[in-house]
Amino acid sequence: MPGLIGIRLSGILQLLCAVLPCMLLASCATLPDVRYLSSSITENANPSIATGDGMLSKKKTESLLAKRLRNSKTELKELIKLEEIATGSPLIAGNKVRLLFDGPQTMQAMMEAIRSAKNHVNLETYIFDQDELGMRFADLLIEKQRSGVQVNIIYDSVGTLGVPAEFFEKMRAAGISLTEFNPVNPLKRFGYWRLNKRDHRKILVVDGRIGFTGGVNIAQDYARSSLFRSRGRANSELGWRDTHIQIEGPAVASLQWLFLDAWTKQRAEDLPDREYFPPLPESGNELVRVIASEPGSDHEIYKAYVLAMQQAKKSIHITVAYFVPDVQIIETLKDAAGRGVDVSIVFPSISDAGLVYYAARSFYSELLEAGVKIYEFQASVLHAKTAVIDNAWSTVGSANLDLRSFLHNTEVNVVVLGEEFGNRMEAAFQEDLKNSRQVSREEWEKRPFLERIKETAARSFEYWL
Repeated sequence: MPGLIGIRLSGILQLLCAVLPCMLLASCATLPDVRYLSSSITENANPSIATGDGMLSKKKTESLLAKRLRNSKTELKELIKLEEIATGSPLIAGNKVRLLFDGPQTMQAMMEAIRSAKNHVNLETYIFDQDELGMRFADLLIEKQRSGVQVNIIYDSVGTLGVPAEFFEKMRAAGISLTEFNPVNPLKRFGYWRLNKRDHRKILVVDGRIGFTGGVNIAQDYARSSLFRSRGRANSELGWRDTHIQIEGPAVASLQWLFLDAWTKQRAEDLPDREYFPPLPESGNELVRVIASEPGSDHEIYKAYVLAMQQAKKSIHITVAYFVPDVQIIETLKDAAGRGVDVSIVFPSISDAGLVYYAARSFYSELLEAGVKIYEFQASVLHAKTAVIDNAWSTVGSANLDLRSFLHNTEVNVVVLGEEFGNRMEAAFQEDLKNSRQVSREEWEKRPFLERIKETAARSFEYWL
């Protein structure tokens, strides 16, 4: 979702008096130069791999990496070392990762997991609307709470700005524990008001054993299939195009820890005692890294993205809803295209955030001139935040390639290493290309003057979008 300037119009008046002082008084944070990290690697540096039984030895780590990456056509060892230095997060072995491509598929998987819950359900979301889908989701959570399963929810105050308080009070009355992330009303958390810092994560953990994350919110926009799975339908019948993942295995504990950490940092009431960290045996063979970032942290997701693009040898394929990057990302993409890497990006042609849409388009000329291929997804709103690099490094998460995600939001992305998962991500990207229109440099330079004015105006707000 877009930020303070891009939020839904229904909440603009409520925020206006609060936002303007923040914009005037805040100093602009900056993102780190990632190029220096390559000098941090020593000859003897080794990546770390965690399992459900603890950290693997150096010998077992090398053996597992050699086995899992033996078919890779690109050298990932240096990237793996760099990424761990940059993010502080080890690789986690023994996971089963399922790609979920649109709203109905994601909602079905999440609701099935919730129905099977025996101990607890932890949900962290940016948007939780009081619409048909949101009410069905809420009713299921209430049903599970009444059956003895503890349900805990973190919802973002800006993301739920237009949702009546009664919607959440009904869940609270049923025994569900809820906390509102950084309330818009400063009196709700006096002395700890952080309006511009938003929780953009989407995390669901069921019984500490099944985890979900990605771009999908709890809203009616996801009630219908997207163009990805519904060719030929009219626009009004299509849901948003998004990507989520379901994880089983030791990596679920990392998602669980992030939820509990976010709950604690909101100074919320203590959570009811439950078995939040059950033993997690291997469930599959995927190597994953759970990367989280938040305001004031070390820009972990940003660094992981830039490092992976810097190390690309063959292809950088990105699908992104909101694109308002810094200079370093633009230069990294241009450098990759200049050394012969196939850099292709799918942008939305229909957006829920007009300013962000035009700000992203303000970068087209520079990227096209450098040889980056640009596509615009047709027919439905594109909300996915994914990338696959060299068919071997893949990421799905909540972070867009924009300053808001990297500087102002609490976000989470999951990186999956290896060509098996990478091939699935690449197949999804190629499917999106079939449903997209390529933008040529010649065509772009002929766009109307008014469009150029809109792009320039939107770009001036890039820090706040």
